[in-house]
Amino acid sequence: MAFYRIGDVTKQFNVTADTLRYYEKIGLFPDVSRTAAGVRQYNDKDLSRLRFIKRAQYMNFTLEEIKDLLEMRAAPQTAKDSIRQLTALKLSAIEEQVSELTTLKNELTLLLNLCRGSKDGCPIIDDLDSSV
Repeated sequence: MAFYRIGDVTKQFNVTADTLRYYEKIGLFPDVSRTAAGVRQYNDKDLSRLRFIKRAQYMNFTLEEIKDLLEMRAAPQTAKDSIRQLTALKLSAIEEQVSELTTLKNELTLLLNLCRGSKDGCPIIDDLDSSV
């Protein structure tokens, strides 16, 4: 079995050593082995776990949700309904964000167009001043 030092893992996954230590502290990495001198040694299973964490973060899951997903990962067939429910909630939240961003994009586009045609003042500043 291959072992990797924390510096090797940080370079491969573009994370900091502090991040890896934090993941261990909160239980995302429950059993990181150590040398007699206390140096962390990550194995292929740990790297697979980190790959899973990074992918789940990319999909906008929180660390708490990722912790739940990691527990479900051990027995995906029995946790299938829970995984689907969590993912459906995440999808719903993302759809809401997309809707909000679309509204914001339309507002900013309108303000830019108003600003181009304005001879007096600045519609963008005026809008920001009037918004609560």
